[in-house]
Amino acid sequence: MKAARFYDRGDIRIEDIAPQSLDAGTVRIDVAWCGICGTDLHEYLDGPIFVPAAGHPHPISGESAPVTLGHEFSGVVAELGEGVTDLAVGDHVVVEPYIIGDDVHTGPESQDYHLSPNMNFIGLGGRGGGLAENVVVARRWVHRIDPAVPLDQAALIEPLSVAYHAVQRSGAVAGQTALIGGAGPIGLLTAAVLKAIGVRVIISELSELRRTKALDAGVADVALNPAEVNVAEEVRRLTDGQGADVAFECTSVQVVFDTLLDAVRATGVVVVVSIWGKPASFDMHRLVMREIDVRGTIGYVNSHPATIALVESGKIDLAPFITGKIGLEGLIDEGFDTLINRNETAVKILVS
Repeated sequence: MKAARFYDRGDIRIEDIAPQSLDAGTVRIDVAWCGICGTDLHEYLDGPIFVPAAGHPHPISGESAPVTLGHEFSGVVAELGEGVTDLAVGDHVVVEPYIIGDDVHTGPESQDYHLSPNMNFIGLGGRGGGLAENVVVARRWVHRIDPAVPLDQAALIEPLSVAYHAVQRSGAVAGQTALIGGAGPIGLLTAAVLKAIGVRVIISELSELRRTKALDAGVADVALNPAEVNVAEEVRRLTDGQGADVAFECTSVQVVFDTLLDAVRATGVVVVVSIWGKPASFDMHRLVMREIDVRGTIGYVNSHPATIALVESGKIDLAPFITGKIGLEGLIDEGFDTLINRNETAVKILVS
């Protein structure tokens, strides 16, 4: 079968590989669509990061580069391993793409399995990936979705779950005001979750296309261009001088982080969603004197069922965020190149 394989920084190859074996307790999924994630771009430009370098096997998956990429994907159940009785061939599904040790409790009441030692992701740390014709996944990580949800939109449920968990971490509630720094895929999806729970959303974003997308999709009440306005001052003006209740850093850009610290109210919360490849700095005095909370967030933890419910109920429409569709052979030239060099022109590109 065809698959996109990561060998090293700048070296991703489309190859023919053998399908994975179908073991007891696993599910084979024919992949429909797979999104290109910012993490995939980081691996291509700066990796290996999550991908285990060649000759250094991951302690759980036992694999190292080359590995198949892709962790934001949807598909259709093709085969069921022995003991899997609660799914059927033909079911539409998405995957919570974790690689987690067998000794870690991952039941529905767990709130920390995503922080367990050596955690990694299917499509980065091994165990196949969504940038292949099919993938075999342990039943625990497979989530059925209503077939009324188009499979292309379903491919965005994984990044939407990242956004859902980030909103949970913020403690935001209906009636509050949130500021989002950056209207890339995660920023826009975070806005979508916030709007779904009744939060007023202000977005700060340089790209006109992405500001327009946020407004047209109905996930932002206000979209500000930080090149034209003082975002912190404008947020205070819009909130009767108080500032935003919560803010979300979705860019890994220092000036954006600084702006959010300035724009939240006293006792406000700043959630760092983006992956930073370098140390950040901030004004500790401002943090202390205004009792601001800064919180990190990574991935999701038992977030997929609630996220899927938001989509199935119609409270979140994922269609507006799909701005491109390509074949696997165009992964680098049409997909990665666009998102690296012309990222202001696209939000989410899906690979068939």
